[in-house]
Parts: sequence; C-alpha cells; structure tokens
Amino acid sequence: RVQLVESAGGSVQAGGSLRLSCEVATHTYSNYCLGWFRQAPGKGRAGVAANDIDGNISYADSVKGRFTISQDNSKNTLYLQMNSLKPEDTAMYYCAFDPTQVCSGGCRVDFDYCGQGTQVTVSS
Repeated sequence: RVQLVESAGGSVQAGGSLRLSCEVATHTYSNYCLGWFRQAPGKGRAGVAANDIDGNISYADSVKGRFTISQDNSKNTLYLQMNSLKPEDTAMYYCAFDPTQVCSGGCRVDFDYCGQGTQVTVSS
C-alpha cells in the first residue's frame, strides 16, 4: 500500500522560505511521477512542480525561479524548497505520486496517491 507522509508546513512572512518534505518509497517502481500541487481556499487544485524517474522536472509559471523540487532516494523523500514566498502562495500543499508512468505535460493534479496535505501561510 502506497503511503505519502508530509512534514508540517508553516507560516512565514512574504519573502521568507520554507521546505516541505514527503516520505514516499519509489524504488520498487520502474516508472513514476512525483509532484506537488496546492489548493487555496475557494480555488481548485493547481500543479506546482513535478519530477519523474527520468529526471523530467516541471514547474508552474507562478513558482519558476522560486521553488525547487528534489528527491533523495536514500531517504525515500521528496522535497519542495520554497523561496521568496508570496501571500498568493498561501494554500494547502499536497505531495502526490503516480507509480504507473513518467510525468508528461508538465505539472499535474491527477495522481493516484497523495499525502494528507500541509498548510503553508504567507503573510504580507
């Protein structure tokens, strides 16, 4: 059974940084796509970043140059480093996993599995 366990998010002022982490074991899969999406209050899900077994990495235009997705296979952990945070980054963030295919078409919100979500709040 696939489980994704996210770290706690946090609250920061605009311009600050946070790093989210997500424990997910991928070593038994020959293809996979890992990613982060977010959902702000009253809004739909939005893809943030994606990373797959082939090293394909995608970012939403709104976070390019500020966010970095990375993976440490030795720790079975996916990270999202968020710098220069803005109030519009405030949302519930979810890590997500598709164990059946590599990422295609950029950031996604449709994954087979996702974590419990973690709140990120950025104040102005």
